[in-house]
Amino acid sequence: MNAKITQDNLYLILPIKIGWLAEWLVEDKGISLKDAINRIYHSKLYKKLSTENTKYWHLGPVDLYEELKREL
Repeated sequence: MNAKITQDNLYLILPIKIGWLAEWLVEDKGISLKDAINRIYHSKLYKKLSTENTKYWHLGPVDLYEELKREL
């Protein structure tokens, strides 16, 4: 099976990536999980990550987290 990521199905992989980022934010910043998720969903990174044509969904968790840290 060769699944193609499109804007219509991108939402299926976002929770996994958000989960990694939120966990690391909680550990690094000492904030609550709710605050970490809120920061991620209101970030410029999330906007890029949730837009298929940027291909940010293709990046690994370390690269995404480094970008998120620079933004915050």
